[in-house]
Amino acid sequence: MLAFAETIEMLLTHPLVPAGPIPTVHDPNGIYPYESYCETSRRPVLKRYRMVSIENDCIRVKICPDLGGRVCSLFLKEKGVETLYFPHVIRPVRILPRQSFTGGGIELSFPISHSPVETAPVLYEITRDHKRIYVSCGEKELRFGMQWTVEYSLGESDDFLTQRTVFFNPDSEAHPWMSWSNAGVPARPDTEFHFPLGPVLVHDCEVRNIDWKNEGPRRQSDLRRMTGFFWKKPDCCAFGVFTPSLNAGLYHVADPCHVPGIKLWSDGIGRDEEWVSQYTLDGKQCLEIQAGPLVDQSVKDALGPGRLRHHVEFWFPSGAPRDIREIELPRPSLRTLAAVPLFGWARNEDVNLWLRLASAHKAGDSSRIPKAPDIDSNCWAISGISGLGDALAWAAESGEGTERDRWLFQYGSWLAGRGEPDPALKVLALSGDDRAHALSGRLCLMHQRDPHAAANCFRAIESEAIALHPQIVIERDKALAALGRASLDERKCWLDAVSALEDEWVAERRATLLHDSGDSQGAMNVLRNTRFQLVHQRYERTRLWRQLEARLGLQPEKFPAWLGEDDLAEFGAYREHPEV
Repeated sequence: MLAFAETIEMLLTHPLVPAGPIPTVHDPNGIYPYESYCETSRRPVLKRYRMVSIENDCIRVKICPDLGGRVCSLFLKEKGVETLYFPHVIRPVRILPRQSFTGGGIELSFPISHSPVETAPVLYEITRDHKRIYVSCGEKELRFGMQWTVEYSLGESDDFLTQRTVFFNPDSEAHPWMSWSNAGVPARPDTEFHFPLGPVLVHDCEVRNIDWKNEGPRRQSDLRRMTGFFWKKPDCCAFGVFTPSLNAGLYHVADPCHVPGIKLWSDGIGRDEEWVSQYTLDGKQCLEIQAGPLVDQSVKDALGPGRLRHHVEFWFPSGAPRDIREIELPRPSLRTLAAVPLFGWARNEDVNLWLRLASAHKAGDSSRIPKAPDIDSNCWAISGISGLGDALAWAAESGEGTERDRWLFQYGSWLAGRGEPDPALKVLALSGDDRAHALSGRLCLMHQRDPHAAANCFRAIESEAIALHPQIVIERDKALAALGRASLDERKCWLDAVSALEDEWVAERRATLLHDSGDSQGAMNVLRNTRFQLVHQRYERTRLWRQLEARLGLQPEKFPAWLGEDDLAEFGAYREHPEV
């Protein structure tokens, strides 16, 4: 029996707080043109999500197009067990690129890890023939305009889920990409790791190599901290985990010629369990088994103009432990690659205005130019629309006053988002929009390494509301701090102006100011007394804390967990731009 159903489910969802009005170009904690977030609300709201279920006599699979095409359930019917972990709450946490990661299920990432749209709706299509049911999810991503599709399918008697992934670059330029399939599975102390032998790269507080047979952990209880493992030369192509106390496990297999990447990620038991609990309702633990077409997450590949690539992988739910060397690579009869859909833009609110502008420019009809996004809209020109620059310049030339300023701001943002910061600065200098001043300040500091020019850009902001927005206060303080002690009074003035705000990022800058002013103990007190939400792959507070310890002659804390940062070694191609 092959069947499918489309339903709507209500899930508790924690809203996200936008970082602010400065576009995410050259943002160490963001990816242009996607909006980034700085905080997760503490109380959830109710939200509806589209779900697609497909099943045969062996397994039932549930896929959510509104969560980036995530697989939320892989249920083994005969045993009556769920083999994926899904927390039944959407509670995003601070993991790059958008600071909007939510754990559980099977997530596909592209063009970076993790996906920018893992909590956003994408397009989907259900197709059925006499052999299989296919559910395809995907979109044309906003950054480069590349297309991706993940196709999940079931045959009549399959005891596994087939996943085929397709990437296509329709642009005339090559673009960087990374992709991993990330399955969240339940983690208990008795969860067993069934992985290949061979050399493994370990990523915890350092990066090192081990031999898995002699040094690798065998179960969750063997790990006492968050750790990632990447297989360099595995002796077989299957891997997975099994939890005896749940009688549930999940295994993965793929052709290593196309999917050589194998990864295990666990937060272990003990001190780091909070990093998982933060995206759950009940604190239950999850670990991740991952696979991908690249060997590890420290590198990216380039997808050339007009280039299409694809790979196939398989997920085996299990009610008993399996010998990974006996899991054969399936060879199901799939529809032709040409039949896999390549989707367009997924969210009208992201692209409609820009497509209307491009259409008006093509027609040469200035009366059709839409109104530029207002100053309170975090809607930025889409870098993935490659020909949009001419239309933005034309709109600016056709406008006057505030409207011209807003189009110039968008044009400058688009240029910077396309990797042209110097031309962007020239365009932004022509705009009277306060957001243009703020973005110029960031570009002057991060790209040109000119703190004097950056500080002057922030000083040009006229709107009090914008000048006192926490994001602007923070970015201005970074620029002023780069000027040295001469700027201490100016920094204090601005930080005092928002002293009543309970904003953890502003508190970080207050601590930095106290440190720079010579009040190390005061800086320590601010860091200790601020309730920081946890953030992965960011180490600014920890660096500051270490400086304060050294200045005060204190014995270094092994792991100052109250700072909300992990203690992983810096590894991986996650950030596009470093912190200043």
